[in-house]
Amino acid sequence: MTARPGRRRPFGRAWPWIKFIAGIALAALVLWVVAGRRGELSGASHYLAHLRWQWLLVAAVVELGSYVAFALVQRRLLGAGGVDMSLGRLTAVTLASTAIANSMPAGPLVSAVYTFRQYRRRGADGALAGWTLGAVFVCASVTLAVVAAVGVAIAGAEGAGLDLIGVTVGVLIAALALGVLFVQRRAIVWLVTGAVQTSRRWLHWPGDDLDEQIESIILRVTTVTLTGSGLAAVAGLGLANWVLDCGCLAVSYVALGVGVPWKGLLLAYGAGQLAANLPITPGGLGVVEGSLTIALVAFGGVETSTVAAVLLYRILSFWIGLPIGWATVGAMAWSDRRAGSLPQVMMDDRAEVTP
Repeated sequence: MTARPGRRRPFGRAWPWIKFIAGIALAALVLWVVAGRRGELSGASHYLAHLRWQWLLVAAVVELGSYVAFALVQRRLLGAGGVDMSLGRLTAVTLASTAIANSMPAGPLVSAVYTFRQYRRRGADGALAGWTLGAVFVCASVTLAVVAAVGVAIAGAEGAGLDLIGVTVGVLIAALALGVLFVQRRAIVWLVTGAVQTSRRWLHWPGDDLDEQIESIILRVTTVTLTGSGLAAVAGLGLANWVLDCGCLAVSYVALGVGVPWKGLLLAYGAGQLAANLPITPGGLGVVEGSLTIALVAFGGVETSTVAAVLLYRILSFWIGLPIGWATVGAMAWSDRRAGSLPQVMMDDRAEVTP
């Protein structure tokens, strides 16, 4: 009975690395294709050599603002469960988890585990930490879909030529349905209870003890109260996260001294962020740059200046965040070790999973 899973285990462990290597290979292919267009790159380097440094600083501040908005989303959600986590700490967690997600094999999964443990260290129980992670994902998905839909509306007939309207509307409907489902507590109870009952009927799992634990977790999660004003605040902060990040892209154009293709900016940005969430390369490396550039050029952006603006935006939103995020990981680990919180959290986690 145990031999078959044992044979599968090496491949299961290797799969994240296979996906990571395949992603890097694809990114290298993208870079090779881009390198073949030296005319555009040489033109982009010309723009980068004439940066307006005051606007570059503005772009960096706007990008930092998007991190702070995302941290505020988490603070609101944790606060709904009675946990008061400081904005500074949550901003640090956001920087750290983003760096992990953008640079590791299976990065989003590792990032989620890391964030979960950070919530636990600041007083959230397992149910609240898991609910907050799910709520953050739903908020990000819904608000990104709204941004992309607004972009489609602004782009008008020109956006139809990119064949993005159907995809964007479909993503919007799915995201809104997911959001409505998530905030309806009865729906959560019905789904989880139905899944447990189906599993017990066909797989004879979980057992009675685990079933009781699941029921207690459901009870804890459904007691989390997010009022109408709180829900509106979370949605507004989620939108602010994406709008500020898109603002960094717009200011990148200004920092280069070129015009911003405003009409297609939100649509191109939404398409780029949707591409970034595809599990192809870490942080959408290569995919985001290509999709953003193609869409912005289609809306009238000059090719060389658009390549330069997208490159500058990615430096600010992706590359600089990696060393800062990993430095934050190290600083928080050192701080937690000094405070002695790590052993206690590990004991709490162990106690939760012990039948």
